[in-house]
Amino acid sequence: MSLRLDELREHVTILGNINSASFLPWIQRHASKLGLSQTFVHSDADRIELEVTGPVELIDMLEIGCSLGPIDVWVEEIQRRVVNDPETSHLRDS
Repeated sequence: MSLRLDELREHVTILGNINSASFLPWIQRHASKLGLSQTFVHSDADRIELEVTGPVELIDMLEIGCSLGPIDVWVEEIQRRVVNDPETSHLRDS
């Protein structure tokens, strides 16, 4: 997959007391509204991992949305790591 210059592919880990049955469709819907592509890697009651591709500003918006999330989800931490360029990989906690 070829990325545009303004796009990144990031591995996102969402930790907390999350009901992934309701949260996964919520994330998919909001990522699609932002024009982001996403692939879920792992999901359970305490952790969701996904890869998201798109402009970093829109990935930031998805992160903010996920941190606020639906009413039945409590997000404690979101970790992000750039996966498309090993020289600029970083981890951000929020």
